[in-house]
Amino acid sequence: MLVAAFFFAIMGVLVKIGAQKFTTPELVFYRSFFGLVFIFAFTRFRHLSVTTPLLGKQLSRATIGFISLLLFFYAISELPLATAVTLNYTSPLFMAIFTPFLLHERPRKLLIAAIILGFLGVVLLLKPSLHADELIAGGLGLLSGILAGVVYINVTQLARAGEPDWRTVFYFTLVCTIGGSLWMLLHHFSPLTWQDLPLLLGMGASATIAQLAMTRAYRTGNSIAVGSLAYTTVVIASLFGIVLWGETLSPDRWLAVGLIILSGIISVRATSR
Repeated sequence: MLVAAFFFAIMGVLVKIGAQKFTTPELVFYRSFFGLVFIFAFTRFRHLSVTTPLLGKQLSRATIGFISLLLFFYAISELPLATAVTLNYTSPLFMAIFTPFLLHERPRKLLIAAIILGFLGVVLLLKPSLHADELIAGGLGLLSGILAGVVYINVTQLARAGEPDWRTVFYFTLVCTIGGSLWMLLHHFSPLTWQDLPLLLGMGASATIAQLAMTRAYRTGNSIAVGSLAYTTVVIASLFGIVLWGETLSPDRWLAVGLIILSGIISVRATSR
């Protein structure tokens, strides 16, 4: 999950740079398309079959993930970035709520406390604000977090059913590529140049590596503990902001970073082998 958090943060940096030229639908499409090319080439090289006995489950997981992604991007376009990110990062909380019903597991109270502590750290770090005229977008942003929590549980279910990491990522990128291309047709298309390819390839590759690492984490680890470690993406992204754009953190935000790290340590310590 720490590897996934690192590459998700890299993807976020590339998306921020790419947003200077490309629209949100275009970034969603390229993020998925180049990832699909990467994972498809991997399966051909390793002579792996993408045929699955759980096609319905794979497509439903990918569709829910795509809808969550669309809602998240819409929230980003309509809300302050800090608010949209915070709303999406409620996903571990909802995953903890849904786990007893979908995975038939009773999470330890210390794990739930770690998730809440991490979320409080995210709120303190990002300092989101939500005004009355942003309630609809805020509700959709919160819905993206709810759906993301369902997606992470679906990933765990697929892994326990024997589905390999790369196959789950393949179907997710396939559905997102198809959906993103249809969504992109409704918006302005920005012409590509050769100079754009490194950025878009890097975005697709980092997203795919992050998806593979995240899927492996949910397959081999405790789903709630892994979910709490997802908050480290915020910490890594903050460090990238300091290095690349000279963004500085106030003492209260460093406190928030500490809370996020502490929540991850508690979640790991509270998970039995």
